[in-house]
Amino acid sequence: MAGSPNSNLRGFNHAVHTLLKQPSQFLPHLTIPTFTYLPEDLGPHLIRKQHQPPTPPEKPIQQRIPTIRALVLDKDNTLCPAKTTTFPPKILTKLSQLRESPTSPFNKTTNPHGILIVSNRAGSHPTFDHEVHELESQLAHLSIPVFRLPAGAEKKPFCGDEVVQWFREREVIQSANEIAVVGDRLGTDVLMAGMMGSWSVWCKEGVFEDGEEGKGERNILEKMEVWIEKYLRERKGCVAPVPRGWEERGI
Repeated sequence: MAGSPNSNLRGFNHAVHTLLKQPSQFLPHLTIPTFTYLPEDLGPHLIRKQHQPPTPPEKPIQQRIPTIRALVLDKDNTLCPAKTTTFPPKILTKLSQLRESPTSPFNKTTNPHGILIVSNRAGSHPTFDHEVHELESQLAHLSIPVFRLPAGAEKKPFCGDEVVQWFREREVIQSANEIAVVGDRLGTDVLMAGMMGSWSVWCKEGVFEDGEEGKGERNILEKMEVWIEKYLRERKGCVAPVPRGWEERGI
């Protein structure tokens, strides 16, 4: 794990460059208030009609649905309040449902390596090793690990290839478009999903719903991201692009 524990200046610069050159990459495929709203059957919720290629009216085709076999979950302000390892009860309940429900594609028995926490704190630098231990201790019964950033790799959004390789090595996926990245930040989580060739889910309110006890004020970057997303979607008519190559590969 290289670099200082807190610096992600290159990530910020990349976000600004992407916003100027490819603004649609900032948009998520699905927006939910918090992680607790994540659908178990995620695939159909990621696709909208405008994502489908145009076809002649005399040759209608069935809408193609992504198959999601792996979840990448952010930690700070998605699963836990920022800079903590405290899971709100509703978040733990949702994680338990995803790992223990017999109908869940992320069931720990049928898909033991289907969920991975990828954080720019825990697992990204030795400074935060205590967070890794605390998270994995609390989630041991659900078999949810924390990703350790390999030596020489960079933080989100630049570690997507290493994350895809983690799932490939465990035979969870064949293609990156079988992964959904879930997080509260457009400039890291959503951008990383696009760079990976995966789908993105934005937890717009963070770890707590609007008005819920414990919810704090958004910081300046979070406020800017909310404004940017609304502007691109409502004023500019932008749509999140599907993962590269997904149309050609088939289901």
